[in-house]
Formats: sequence, C-alpha cells, structure tokens
Amino acid sequence: MEIECVVPSRSRIGEGAVWDDRAGVLWWVDIPAGLIHRYDPSSGVNDSFDWGEPVGCLTVREKGGLVLATKSGFHLFDPDTGVREAIQNPEAGMPDNRFNDGATDAQGRFWAGTMKDGGEPEALGRFYRLDPDLSVTPWKGGIYTTNGMAFSPDGRTMYFSDSNKLVRTIWKAAYDTETGTPGEPEVFFDTREVAGRPDGGTVDADGCYWQAGIDGWQLYRITPEGRIDMTIDVPVERPSKPMFGGVGLDVLFFTSLGIGLTGDRPQPEAGSLHAITGLGITGLPQPRFAG
Repeated sequence: MEIECVVPSRSRIGEGAVWDDRAGVLWWVDIPAGLIHRYDPSSGVNDSFDWGEPVGCLTVREKGGLVLATKSGFHLFDPDTGVREAIQNPEAGMPDNRFNDGATDAQGRFWAGTMKDGGEPEALGRFYRLDPDLSVTPWKGGIYTTNGMAFSPDGRTMYFSDSNKLVRTIWKAAYDTETGTPGEPEVFFDTREVAGRPDGGTVDADGCYWQAGIDGWQLYRITPEGRIDMTIDVPVERPSKPMFGGVGLDVLFFTSLGIGLTGDRPQPEAGSLHAITGLGITGLPQPRFAG
C-alpha cells in the first residue's frame, strides 16, 4: 500500500470528492474558498473553478455538468461553458447555515445536508433530497454537522453522520429505493471507539463503509455489521472525504483540511488531495443526478 500526495494544496476545507467514471476525473472542493476542483490522474492536472461562495458538495449530472449544494442552496453548473442556474435555496431564511456533505442514490436523487457556518455550534443542520424533477424535500433535522452520506451497494441502506465532538456518531437507515424515503435511523458506529471523528464517507464494492477520521490522522473501513476491519494511518491530521476512483476504481482518494490543526507534529500536506494505491479493494461507480 502506498499513500501519495497527488495535488499539493493548502485547502482550508478540502472536501466533497466524487469520481466521474466516464471522464476519468475526480471532482472535489475547498468549501470556504468556493473552489471547485477537477483532478485528472492521467495528466496530473488539477483545474479549478471559482464559484464565489462556499460550496459544500457536488454531484455529476446525467445531462452534463454538475449539481452543487452551496451557501445559497442547490445550483446547476456547467464548468465547460460557465453556465449557472439556481434551483432552490431551502434555507433562505437561515443565513448562518450552508450546505456541507452529500451523496447521490442509485436512482439519481441527490441528498445533501446543511450545518451552521461558524460561531458556536448549534444543531441547526438538516438533510434535503433533490429529486430529478428539481423538487426539494426536507428530511431529518437537529444535526450539528451533517456528514458521511453514502449508500450500500444495493441502495437499500443509507449512511450519514454528525461530526460534532459531542455526537461523533454514524447512523444507518433502511432506504426505500422507489420513493427515496429513509426509515428510522439506528446507530451504525460510535466513533468514540477510534481516534478520529466521522467526516466524509463512501462504500466499497464489498459493502464496507469508509470513514475519514478527522482529527485522528486515520481512515477506517467498517464492515456492514459495524466492526472496524481496517485502519489506515495518513500523513494529515484532518482527512475529510474518501472516494474510490481510477480506471479500476481501486484507488482511494481522500481530501483533507488545512485549518484547525493542532501542530503537535509536522503535516506539510494538510489541505492536499491524496491517493492510496495497493489496497486490493475496489469501490462503486458513483451514480449521476438524473435530472
């Protein structure tokens, strides 16, 4: 196994990694900088697009371009032409909130969650579902830091987490693939068992959930039964979002934060994009937004 820094960057909050299997590129963001990045492993080139406001997460659109979840709600964006189209801001009356983490289900619905942006933490976050007809449906609220969204290989289990230090829990919920409705959540994994709090997540082809252990210098592979299967030490204190990519979906990329570091040991690659090879594990193709 080898860990390589593939895009040296001092991103404040590197996040939102999504692999586009058709284009062979990895999309990721620096949330507060409002930067959308497109990394091409074949050339090593990382292109950047300035959105102009915080961008929490994104998904690739079936019709071309991207769907963004930002400070001002959901938007369509074509990086090649620069065309932008606002969809809806479900929290227009909550100016202190912004979108954070998200994922797309197998039917092409985009899920994304919000959180209070700065200041004293409050449980003001909520998850929203963006359907292909561009309608928006709210779901579970009362979350400090919405995070860790991912779906099982069969699409019938949805994972999500709250990164807050008082909560640091990952949940799972039975997911109705026909209606896009989650059932009652139950605790999947309590991260007090490990060094890192839950941040972004993804699921591999075996159905195991990968957690970025922020503040823990580690990534974790958790079995569907909720047991730690693998722990990987990484060269940054605050890894934030794992995502499988590469031609064979056998490269595990992960973003990281360049802010909020403790400084107890050197980490010159904090905020950079890394890639892990040689795991012998493959991921899943990421669904595209169907609208």
